[in-house]
Amino acid sequence: MNDYKDKIKSTIDLDELEKLRIEIFGKKGVLASSFIKLKTLANEEKKEFASKLNILKKELSDLLQEKKEFLERKRVQKVMQKDGVDVTLFDAACESGALHPVQATMDKIINYFLNMNFEIQEGPLVEDDFHNFEALNLPKYHPARDMQDTFYFKDSKLLRTHTSPVQIRTMLKKKPPIRVISPGAVFRRDLDLTHTPQFHQVEGLVVEEGDKVSFANLKFILEDFLTHIFGDVKVRFRPSFFPFTEPSAEVDISCIFCKGEGCRVCSHTGWIEILGCGMVDPNVFSAVGYENVSGYAFGLGIERVAMLLHQIPDLRSLYEGDLRLLEQFK
Repeated sequence: MNDYKDKIKSTIDLDELEKLRIEIFGKKGVLASSFIKLKTLANEEKKEFASKLNILKKELSDLLQEKKEFLERKRVQKVMQKDGVDVTLFDAACESGALHPVQATMDKIINYFLNMNFEIQEGPLVEDDFHNFEALNLPKYHPARDMQDTFYFKDSKLLRTHTSPVQIRTMLKKKPPIRVISPGAVFRRDLDLTHTPQFHQVEGLVVEEGDKVSFANLKFILEDFLTHIFGDVKVRFRPSFFPFTEPSAEVDISCIFCKGEGCRVCSHTGWIEILGCGMVDPNVFSAVGYENVSGYAFGLGIERVAMLLHQIPDLRSLYEGDLRLLEQFK
């Protein structure tokens, strides 16, 4: 048996070590053969022989395990020396990266509102019916509640369909004055050239006591914001309907591609729809326990703004990770 100890110590290869292990501990190995000899020995000799054999078995097992760990460490070190990268080396040819166009657009929008003294508020992606629908004056029969629009869970929870629930959560924990934006991801069951199941929004909310906030305030901030983002464009407000604002309006900008003359992008109207807005509906204030207040809200899609700024025809291409597209934004 001492020969096997010497063989284990001198082995320099894991495969050879495994062969030795089988030769010693296998069903037909030397230890198995030695234990068979116990049957031929007298009782007194059998006890002494078995004791020595068990001690030898443990010594060989420990020696094999120790040698295996040593050889495995040695193999890892060899691989690391061969394939390792010295991170301290400086590569002068390394090119600089860039923000993803969606993130860059979101940062530009957020920076504007921060400079206008808005506060950033965030909320959970998984919402409940009250915060996502009921408190926002969406009745039970409203189409936005339909399964084709909303991702529902079995426990009546859902993936938020807009960032408006953040406004509800803000009003429930704070009293006016409130001046916040809520950027973040939202989810809807939709997929085509201009829609994806996940996209990003920035919504804004301003609330003051009494009747201090008017539609004129909303009109001023949005006209200034859209000029900041798109440059020298005209802005128009069209009457519309949203359950959580009254009165409500859709906001258009003059087409940045044809300068309002009419082209394929604007469907030859000279205008591009960009966001929705309005004065907060009294039912929304009632849902959060507000009285004698006034306020406005607005919301826009980040991807839509990014597509217009960078002339990207297909929204889905923003999430395909195609370097031919992304490398253009360095």
